[in-house]
Amino acid sequence: MTKPSTPRRAALYARVSTDRQSTENQLCELREVAERQGWVVVAEFVDHGISGSKGRADRPKLDAMMKGLARKEFDVVASWSVDRLGRSLIDLVTFLQELHATGVDLYLHQQGVNTTTPAGRALFQMMGVFAEFEREIIRERVKAGLARAKAKGTKSGNPIGRPGVGEKVEERIRALRAEGMGIAKVAKMVGCGVSVVQRVSAQVAA
Repeated sequence: MTKPSTPRRAALYARVSTDRQSTENQLCELREVAERQGWVVVAEFVDHGISGSKGRADRPKLDAMMKGLARKEFDVVASWSVDRLGRSLIDLVTFLQELHATGVDLYLHQQGVNTTTPAGRALFQMMGVFAEFEREIIRERVKAGLARAKAKGTKSGNPIGRPGVGEKVEERIRALRAEGMGIAKVAKMVGCGVSVVQRVSAQVAA
């Protein structure tokens, strides 16, 4: 008589860039996936208010999960999207290598990636390339915008004659937009009008 296979132990990882955002939607979908796949969720790790550009050292829950991997506490790690894990290609590839070194697989819900297959592993690395490429483009635009503002003799990058919202607010707007947050959400987050966010974004993208 064949013995029933032991259910795979799953660790769920979720992340949001600000404390005002919630990870509950991410976790709900991952729990449903685990149930369909027959996985047993043994741990959930959530990093609040941390950018995807931050590495493991700055993400305590990611670090805790990786330590659990080293102790072979999980068989599969599930995350809602590749950008929840990170935006740096080096970090993403290192993460994937550490998973496979311990025999742990990765599931990414939004991209439908399952690293139990060669195609899944290749697709994961390709998505990491595009995530890093996109971030580098945004970073270069921010640098170019600041350089033009400095050349014009302005302190905060505002066109002369227009009232500004303050250098710190503009820096916060640029940072949130660089993380991919929408204009309306940024305006609500920093407490300014949508037109201000549009103007600052336009200066960066120009």
